[in-house]
Amino acid sequence: MSRSRQPPLVTGISPNEGISWTKVTIRGENLGTGPTDLIGLTICGHNCLLTAEWMSASKIVCRVGQAKNDKGDIIVTTKSGGRGTSTVSFKLLKPEKIGILDQSAVWVDEMNYYDTRTDRNKGIPPLSLRPANPLGIEIDKGRFPQKDLEALFPGMSADFTSENFSAAWYLIENHSTTSFDQLKMAVMNLKKQANKKNEGSLAYVKGGLSTFFEAQDALSAIHQKLEADGTEKVEGSMTQKLENVLNRASNTADTLFQEVLGRKDKADSTRNALNVLQRFKFLFNLPLNIERNIQKGDYDVVINDYEKAKSLFGKTEVQVFKKYYAEIETRIEALRELLLNKLLETPSTLHDQKRYIRYLSDLHASGDPAWQCIGAQHKWILQLMHNCKESYVKDQKGNSLLHSPMLDLDSDVRPSPLGHLSQTASLKRGSSFQSGRDDTWRCKAPQQVAFVEKLTKLVVIQLPNFWKLWISYVNGSLFSETAEKSGQMERAKKNARQRQNDFKKMIQEVMQSLAKLIRGALLPFSLREGELRQYGGWEMKSELSGQWLTHVIQTVRLSYESLTAFEIPNDMLHIIQDLILDLRVRCIMVTLQHTAEDVKRLAEKEDWVVDNEGLTSLPSQFEQCIVHSLQSLKSVLDCKPGEASVFQQQKTQEDVCQLSIGIMQVFIDCLEQLSTKPVGDADTTHLSVDVSSPDLFGSIHEDSSLSSEQRLLIVLSNCCYLERHTFINIAEHFEKHSFQGVEKITQISMESLKELDQRLFEIYIELKADPIVGSLEPGIYAGYFDWKDCLVPTGKYLFNNCVIILTEAEMN
Repeated sequence: MSRSRQPPLVTGISPNEGISWTKVTIRGENLGTGPTDLIGLTICGHNCLLTAEWMSASKIVCRVGQAKNDKGDIIVTTKSGGRGTSTVSFKLLKPEKIGILDQSAVWVDEMNYYDTRTDRNKGIPPLSLRPANPLGIEIDKGRFPQKDLEALFPGMSADFTSENFSAAWYLIENHSTTSFDQLKMAVMNLKKQANKKNEGSLAYVKGGLSTFFEAQDALSAIHQKLEADGTEKVEGSMTQKLENVLNRASNTADTLFQEVLGRKDKADSTRNALNVLQRFKFLFNLPLNIERNIQKGDYDVVINDYEKAKSLFGKTEVQVFKKYYAEIETRIEALRELLLNKLLETPSTLHDQKRYIRYLSDLHASGDPAWQCIGAQHKWILQLMHNCKESYVKDQKGNSLLHSPMLDLDSDVRPSPLGHLSQTASLKRGSSFQSGRDDTWRCKAPQQVAFVEKLTKLVVIQLPNFWKLWISYVNGSLFSETAEKSGQMERAKKNARQRQNDFKKMIQEVMQSLAKLIRGALLPFSLREGELRQYGGWEMKSELSGQWLTHVIQTVRLSYESLTAFEIPNDMLHIIQDLILDLRVRCIMVTLQHTAEDVKRLAEKEDWVVDNEGLTSLPSQFEQCIVHSLQSLKSVLDCKPGEASVFQQQKTQEDVCQLSIGIMQVFIDCLEQLSTKPVGDADTTHLSVDVSSPDLFGSIHEDSSLSSEQRLLIVLSNCCYLERHTFINIAEHFEKHSFQGVEKITQISMESLKELDQRLFEIYIELKADPIVGSLEPGIYAGYFDWKDCLVPTGKYLFNNCVIILTEAEMN
């Protein structure tokens, strides 16, 4: 169910005063639903509907007519809302009369009258307006479809102003239900309008008839006077006078109107100039607008204006236009240089780089700005990497502390094996040996480690943007639709395909610089002399420990994973894989070397406290030291995706095998050192102890000073435990961590341990036998006794049997 609209309400008019035929804009509410809904508009009591142009329900544009009232309301009437009201008024001003010789600074408005026939503005006089209803009777629109009428009258029109006007179409469309009497009345109206049109020319002649009579009388008087004189002289004199009069009249007219006509010509020239300025103000104001928009950074506006000016005036032959267009080209060339400088400026974001490249392509800049940007970014990344190295080398040489975040070794790096040994008891026996530990495992990162972290972070941040810029260059996403239409995108793609090898060399150069800079800091021996001068320069006071190398390996691995995540091809990152492999090998070597040093210091930790099995904590500490060292290498030995095994090279296998054998040999030498260590102030009295007695080591427990024999016994007991348990466990750990040549390591270590055991046993026998032999020697050969005839003891009880015999002999 439809609801009636509210009456129109006029709330504003602009301007609110003016002379007749002033164009005004009316604003308000409910001003109609469309042009056909507007049925009335009066301003100061004058009907302005003829010139009204409905714009929207809140806006109407029209011209003020010649109203009688000086001031009045604006009343709008619509079909849907009826007669409206107004809250504003319009003041009609009386125009001042200006003589033909008076100067005036007011331009006459060239009014555009509204033509209801074609529904558009045309510069025609009001008298030429034709009525909307030429028949003068009420129009009754029929219900015939427009398509049917067009099919019935092809090529014709119902518009009576058209050349193809069809009267039948007009009558069917507007008067299909009109009665015959009304049609007869319409015929009479048409005849009256035709008669009025014919009478218009006759009325014009009648209005000027007196002027014609006066001119005729003047000519007749002149002719009569000439006839009265009757002489040729008079005729010539009168003719001369008439010519003089006409000449003076012409001169007077020229004098009167020359100044006016001159001002008119000057005004016409000025008006034409102003019209040109107004019409082409876009071109004349463009140089200044370009400067303003460049200062504001509105490059898109500048480019759009330039494209418009180029399409309109790029090929003009008008000198004025050519002069201004040349000035525009000068400003645009300066803009190209500005954008190119901003593009090559570092540092800059990827978004800004793409934006400047698009601007330069739209401005048809010479060369290839995208490739220039790629080259500039490549040089900048290399410069950043070398500057980073120089900064850390300078700090190292200046002995300045590195202000880097604290690194928690509890989470990233394990402490040394010896330090860890002091925190835990024996692996198998729960030894009572304990030592204090440092509760804080925090220290400053070495300069080389901090440098690697900074360098890899720099590459991981900069290289992906560099790679994305190249991808955008290849697929053409750097360019706008304008560049695509002009063919620049296709040319850029072609250039990108030709420069793929050049870009690949750029990436490889960055990767090589990264790898060589890290090698110069951590693996200087892997660089040639010339490369060492360029990428080295570090003071190698002491080599990094295995823990810091493990931390560096983890850092480089994370950088490698970050780069592969950005779909950088693996062949470009092969250099980083080789670097990681060399770092892993170096870390294993350094860790094993440090482990050998830690094992060597185990002799200092021997407390000679034995358990019920006759063992000290030394074998357990040795095993724990090896196990912890291997655990610290677990992440290094494990192969990440794309990495090769550290043992793939034969030389690496041999070096690791020799270092492992060296660690075992160091511990064997440690045992030998402990067995032959001088007693010092300890009691050197020989003790006669029953080895088979359960209290053999209990007595050692109680006595803090040990004799040489007791030391030998304890070391021999430890050797026996090492042979049966410790070395076998260590071999299993080596195999668990994929060490090569484990059998060789075990075999050589066992042989060395057995040789030590034999030597120590012989020393012990010699120490115990010397006093006994001295007492038994006189009767040893009594009865012609010969030891050669006795059976040699064999088997696992050889040691205990010999000790018992020697002990009993000593007691006897």
